Amino acid sequence: MNREYVFLSNNMTISVEEIALIYRKRWEIELLFNKIKQNSNLHYFYGENVNAIRTQVWCTMIAKLLLSVLQQKANVKKVFSTAATMVRIHLVSLLDVNELLQNRKRTWVRIKNGSSLTTPDLFAT
Repeated sequence: MNREYVFLSNNMTISVEEIALIYRKRWEIELLFNKIKQNSNLHYFYGENVNAIRTQVWCTMIAKLLLSVLQQKANVKKVFSTAATMVRIHLVSLLDVNELLQNRKRTWVRIKNGSSLTTPDLFAT
């Protein structure tokens, strides 16, 4: 790819490669915050003090990290918001989340003692 990027900086002591790396890392952080805002309930806070808000943000980030690990472990190409919605809906149903994420059909089939149980999955891709 022959692309040319222009970065502005007032720090003349670091190299061009370091500046590009810093911008790349900042962009990854922006993408993380975007995912958190779109896929979590941080629209309002349950507490009003700093500790309550900090705890809620940390819990949200841990949940996002766990879901990312599940998504990588399942080795699926589902969009993060789809995977988050599927897990959120089926969290209390005692389904295997790994199998749920790996399923590519519109139904989820669980084999148990030779019989299959089929439940509709509205969010499968």
